[in-house]
Amino acid sequence: MNKKEVVEYCLSLPNTFEDHPFKEDNISLVMKHSKNKKWFGLIMEVKGKIYLNVKTNPEYSELLRNAYEYIIPAYHMNKEHWNTIILGDNIDESIVKELIDQSYELTKK
Repeated sequence: MNKKEVVEYCLSLPNTFEDHPFKEDNISLVMKHSKNKKWFGLIMEVKGKIYLNVKTNPEYSELLRNAYEYIIPAYHMNKEHWNTIILGDNIDESIVKELIDQSYELTKK
């Protein structure tokens, strides 16, 4: 899954929008809820790779990190509640969508 596919999937969820809050950074973007303006996804480039930060249930976070080498503690965010997915060709698209959905639901309240 690549950046464009992730953005398209995030925008397919109800009442969402893409934001570019970092004025000097034209690569990073935030996926937000239209109603409460909370983030449910942060996409950025780190060391030449595309990172997607998503909020996860803390009990599930450690399991994910142990099961998938492309899921790591969140880059520059709370590592108990957020994970980073390193996007690329060899990742399970269904897991990425599931985690985006979970992040969307956890931040919707």
